Amino acid sequence: MAEQSIGVPSVKSMGGAFADFAWGAAGGLIYALSMGIFGTGLIGALAAPVLAGSVIKGARGTALATIAGFLLLSGIGAGTTAAAATDEGVM
Repeated sequence: MAEQSIGVPSVKSMGGAFADFAWGAAGGLIYALSMGIFGTGLIGALAAPVLAGSVIKGARGTALATIAGFLLLSGIGAGTTAAAATDEGVM
């Protein structure tokens, strides 16, 4: 395992972190647009992470598609929308 350290942030490391954030935000935007186009059903749930992962190239795209697929099929990502859709309210 690589040695990790905690230190004072530099301009270079902050720039790298911002670039990672920007790529993640772009992937999230593509994912959200895909869900809007294909819907929240089975097609949209499968197409959105695949499309976002294919647009964002390299390791970032691979990570995006892998994490989105895991969250979708593990129920973690879909659990909040399912709970909100069935909430009838409490009086």
